[in-house]
Amino acid sequence: MFDRRSVLAGGVALAATAPLSAKPARKAAPNPRFPDGFLWGASTAPHQIEGNNTASDLWYLEHQQPTVFQEPSGDAANSFLMWEQDLDLVKSMGLNTYRFGVEWARIEPAKGQFSEAMLGHYRRIIEGCRARGLAPVVTYSHFSAPLWFSAQGGWTNPESAELFARYCTRVTQAMGAQMHSAITLNEPNILLLLKAMLPKPVWDIQKLTLETAAKRMGVSRFVCGNVASYEDLGDLQTGLLAAHKAGRVAIKAVRPDLSVGVSLAMLDDQAVGKNSIRDRMRGELYGPWLEVAKADDFIGVQNYERALWGDKGRLPAPESSARNWSGTEIWPDSLAGAVRYAHAVTGRPVLVSEHGVGSDDDAVRAAFIPPSLAGLKQAMDNGVPVLGYCHWSLVDNFEWIFGFRPKFGLASFDPVTFERKPKPSAAVLGAIAKANALT
Repeated sequence: MFDRRSVLAGGVALAATAPLSAKPARKAAPNPRFPDGFLWGASTAPHQIEGNNTASDLWYLEHQQPTVFQEPSGDAANSFLMWEQDLDLVKSMGLNTYRFGVEWARIEPAKGQFSEAMLGHYRRIIEGCRARGLAPVVTYSHFSAPLWFSAQGGWTNPESAELFARYCTRVTQAMGAQMHSAITLNEPNILLLLKAMLPKPVWDIQKLTLETAAKRMGVSRFVCGNVASYEDLGDLQTGLLAAHKAGRVAIKAVRPDLSVGVSLAMLDDQAVGKNSIRDRMRGELYGPWLEVAKADDFIGVQNYERALWGDKGRLPAPESSARNWSGTEIWPDSLAGAVRYAHAVTGRPVLVSEHGVGSDDDAVRAAFIPPSLAGLKQAMDNGVPVLGYCHWSLVDNFEWIFGFRPKFGLASFDPVTFERKPKPSAAVLGAIAKANALT
């Protein structure tokens, strides 16, 4: 079994010959100092850490058979109750930013029914950030959605953009005054990256999962943001693009000065050999999103892997590469490559809203962070405006269809007491953040 992020590295259905040029070119040492006001953060997603998100579409899919989910989210990291401990954890690491999400399914559990209690709950998290000197970067939709929303076709429903805009309006009215910045959608292009990489059996089980849910709900079409059938992808992208634009307008209508963007899943795409299809693949994977992001205040980049593109498709990583928990290549330079491309196309400042490595061995993570940041700083020295860096993730969490097996956290948690324990990698990142410089 492979995890969703590891699939992006091309661990399945790829060519058999590795390219000969596997080592990065030697670079000049970057200026170690980051600009004043640089955002140093950790990221989370509500469904992945809060637990018991019972009104959401994904909770529904997790608790049916057949399902594409290996296990249900359950209590997750119990962050719905322990959000103050999470904020204390971010602060104790020496970071100054917390990127987290508000859960639409809690805020609007039934269509048109908004919960003042839940709006207040998330407002208190933002206030808690400010009280600790943390900049709150808030994601309005991180894959999960209300059950009723996905049961009417989710983002493929023509009404979806209007519904999302209404939700964005209510959220911004309730808590937008103290937000640092807003991300409308998290990785809305993720399934485009997975389109040619997931083997057919995975697409088949996703389709069966959705068909089963539709039958149980008595509806014609059930579609989620990160669980969809191959046939849904066109309508899904159309709906998500419209939703981002409508959401941005809605947020700005309430708070015009709030910085708004979208976060994209981005590989470091590298051309190998003659007639590489890299540029064509970039157009397919990011083209429409990078175009719409030109009107945003920033572009969020979420990078975990590089991709080596030959003339026929994606090539495997060199056999000598370091590997993560699932056998996928670890390539620290991929962050800088993705950031450079995102800015070059959009002209927008970049926020690294996610970046990390899945490994049970935290020494791998601790060793991964410094060279990744050195590459990022080199890109900044070369003129790429980068607003901040948010590591995925604050704490080990529920990794979607793959359950709790992948470990991405700067901290672990006890599944019974939910006590958080920082890992050594947290100190590595924290030392750089506190110095605001490469160490």
